[in-house]
Amino acid sequence: MSVNSHFRGLIKEVKHYEALLTEVSEEMFTQNPPDGGWSYSETFSHIFQANLASLIAVEKCVIGTGVFSEKRTRWQVSAILFFGRLPPGKFKAPEQIASMVKKLSKEEAANLIVKFKNRLTDLKNKVEKADKYKRVKHPRLGLLNARQWFRFIEIHTKHHIRQLIRIKKELRVVNH
Repeated sequence: MSVNSHFRGLIKEVKHYEALLTEVSEEMFTQNPPDGGWSYSETFSHIFQANLASLIAVEKCVIGTGVFSEKRTRWQVSAILFFGRLPPGKFKAPEQIASMVKKLSKEEAANLIVKFKNRLTDLKNKVEKADKYKRVKHPRLGLLNARQWFRFIEIHTKHHIRQLIRIKKELRVVNH
């Protein structure tokens, strides 16, 4: 698939996040589910902070400040990128990412989305021209090039939609 198709897919997924912001109250946005998991607010914080950090990695690959590596991507990582899904189950965010998570207001979340979409749009056309051997290390997946990072952002964003659905079900039980 092309960078443009991943971009369109990513924008489509972000629309789910934007729609949720209009559907829920500020109180529900920051309410944690009874199982103690993340609130909508914390999920938004995680996804868009992680996505912005991932765009920094994309930019490093694009401008050539990543490391040069001709080493093949591990088959597990290639499968994730090809199929567009993380393996089933819950994953604990890497500590450097988890430490950035905080409760946001709906306005702060909306602002993060705008910032993310603007940076994403700025980088979209540069990704195809990036050297495929310039890579930046992902905390779990290893060295990724600009295209791989771009694809990962799409997969990661989509992955957390399932988390939002889970939160919605749990909060519905509590609030009804």
